[in-house]
Amino acid sequence: MKNYIDLIEQTFEFPTREFNVDEGHTLLFNNVPLMDIIKEYGTPLKLTYLPKISEHIEAARLLFRNAIKKFNYKGNYTYCYCTKSSHFHFITEEVLSHGGQLETSSAFDISIIRELYRQGKLTKNTYIIANGYKQPLYLRYLTNLINDGFHCIPVLDNLKEVDFYAQHVTAESVSLGIRIATDEEPNFAFYTSRLGIRYNDVVPLYKEKIEENPKLKLKMLHFFINTGIQDSAYYWSELSRFIYKYCELKKLCPELDSINLGGGLPIQTSLQFNYDYQAMIDEIVESIAWICSKNNVPPPNLFTEFGSFTVGESGAVIYSIIDQKLQNDKELWYMIDGSFITQLPDSWGLNQKYIMLPVNNWDAPYQKVNLGGLTCDSQDYYNSEAHTSDLYLPIFDEEREQQYVGFFHTGAYQESLGGYGGIQHCLVPAPKHVLVDRDEEGNITTRLFAPEQTHEAMLPILGYELKPKEGESEVHVPGVNAASPEGNQTHTETEVEKPEMVEQ
Repeated sequence: MKNYIDLIEQTFEFPTREFNVDEGHTLLFNNVPLMDIIKEYGTPLKLTYLPKISEHIEAARLLFRNAIKKFNYKGNYTYCYCTKSSHFHFITEEVLSHGGQLETSSAFDISIIRELYRQGKLTKNTYIIANGYKQPLYLRYLTNLINDGFHCIPVLDNLKEVDFYAQHVTAESVSLGIRIATDEEPNFAFYTSRLGIRYNDVVPLYKEKIEENPKLKLKMLHFFINTGIQDSAYYWSELSRFIYKYCELKKLCPELDSINLGGGLPIQTSLQFNYDYQAMIDEIVESIAWICSKNNVPPPNLFTEFGSFTVGESGAVIYSIIDQKLQNDKELWYMIDGSFITQLPDSWGLNQKYIMLPVNNWDAPYQKVNLGGLTCDSQDYYNSEAHTSDLYLPIFDEEREQQYVGFFHTGAYQESLGGYGGIQHCLVPAPKHVLVDRDEEGNITTRLFAPEQTHEAMLPILGYELKPKEGESEVHVPGVNAASPEGNQTHTETEVEKPEMVEQ
């Protein structure tokens, strides 16, 4: 019987730039030996490989720089990061340290902007592209930013939003954007996006509320497709329609000089991944240049707000296989020490597939398995991959060895969707989170960003007191130490009272 590494090598071109196996038959992720991470921190754990973020920022810049040069495009390009993909400080700091700009979507994002400014991580010249439907607090926070001199561009999402800026902005002027409501994919439940302003209302909005107000400057049109940038008739049709509207509005509004291409580039969700990034960006730049030339208007400056593309491939989640269960003649379950529902919610809610690979035992034979999570929910499982309906992992002897499995490119959205720091389904704790970086000499460095979630963090949210009660005793489980770097906890249970003898 062939070993697991034979299965991978006959299915994919392996090793890849990102994944390899060392002499001990264990997995390397960006040349980081994962078994070393596991030995130091234990499982379950999430890790973020920070150099991947800067790698993707520079890759996107190179793609647009090549296209701009190839087609002699007259506009420039600005890279923005969509903060909703991951709000963590170590992410935004990494983005800003490499010259990225920011795109926000809620009022609390602005509190993050203020804190980053206080820490000296961004300046007032950093672009803040403010998207989303804006309730009063968000409007007020944005207006305060503008009045304080920040380079903030609110993107109008409805016809009334502009009235607030006209009334409350005390700065000399405010640069505005308009999000245009695109049509959804043909198979979507609705015909037109609920977000943005419909095409027929864009010109009247400009003429009636912006054109004659010297304080208001329309600088940007925002284009967003839920499916992201893809080579499909739907995408090209919507982009062309949008650029024609830009040309129409540019002739009325000379100050309009930028478009924001929302919806990001795809990330790799399988080792069998084929997407020509350069060809797609070339086609976008060429299409914009051609339509603008045809309409005798200068091409716009280009902004993107890549979220998943920025952080997705930096993330991984690693589990231990804690049990094997044969539930009938053919369904073998490997049980993990975590939960897909709480820790990889997209795999449960959207049937999202990730790159799944064993961390060790690549020299062992393999078998078809299902992966089961810890919760009592029947949907807490993972049993197929992006390229096949089956899932294969090494055969192992649980009495002799521990099997570890990793899910990769999980860095976008999972913490926020899973309710990071809050209540988890079945109170399964959030795993520890480890940051992996490299120093100036290229050596690997790690640090624990957050330990595994504890009951002390959960119970007060639910309204329970944490005062110790009389009669409680600690039960020390072998191998479990509350002070260990793995973040394991010492469990407690209440002693059972002995019944009194009742005389008959």
